[in-house]
Amino acid sequence: MDPRLLQRVLERLGVAAPEPTLEGLTRVYGAWCERVPFDNLQKRRHLHRVSQGELSADLPLPGSTAEAFFEDWLRDGSGGTCWAGNGALCDLLVALGFEAERGLATMLAAPDLPPNHGTVRVKLAGGHYLCDASMLSQQPLPLVDGSETRVEHPAWGVRCTPGDDGRAIVHWRAGHREELFGCRLERYGLDTAEFDQRHERTRATGPFNSAISFRVNRDDGVHALGMGKRVTIDESGRSSTGALTPEQRTDYLVGLGIRRDLAESLPPDEPMPPPPGA
Repeated sequence: MDPRLLQRVLERLGVAAPEPTLEGLTRVYGAWCERVPFDNLQKRRHLHRVSQGELSADLPLPGSTAEAFFEDWLRDGSGGTCWAGNGALCDLLVALGFEAERGLATMLAAPDLPPNHGTVRVKLAGGHYLCDASMLSQQPLPLVDGSETRVEHPAWGVRCTPGDDGRAIVHWRAGHREELFGCRLERYGLDTAEFDQRHERTRATGPFNSAISFRVNRDDGVHALGMGKRVTIDESGRSSTGALTPEQRTDYLVGLGIRRDLAESLPPDEPMPPPPGA
């Protein structure tokens, strides 16, 4: 990362450049979870404009590089989906001196899915830790082969369990569902080219192409938007939901740090089309 961009990012996160220790990682990742949302705002607008002929389909998806991701965030307050967000988080951590690498995982939304999720693993003196820009667990999740580990919190807590085939599964709470969601960790060490290629594959179809999704942590819990509803998970773990009109959706996003110009430019939600071959 360009040193000037790195400094702007740290100032916006509200942290000083840390030592590459668990304490330093916890501080940076915690600030990320509270200030960099997981969302598809830039992607949703981009794909809509392509469909309307306003943009060329040859243009890269938003957040395809860390530089593009952070410039959008600094200007609009927006984050990205898993490939964009975790790619940028990995590059930020590497620029800060951490031994971070891109990882591949599978969100287990249905049986027999191919890998569909990007994540980040960090190696420290005490072992490996998962820092995921989508799950937003606030604290790095320890990864210990064959053992269960967890981050304890009623709203954003996660736990990692050994799978039957040796691949670990992270259980986390998505905003739109009460039950925990499983994410199987597949492999690590993906290069930027493979990460970007997998990001580009989501252009044709995916769960974040048709309707707005948003998630960020605050002191009082998790604030999310999905399936046309706002979702709040408070510090005790209780969730509340409510439908939003288009105007309320705009105000809700602005209240969580999104620039009004971006929030007002988002197209209406559309039904998710079935995956190819369904």
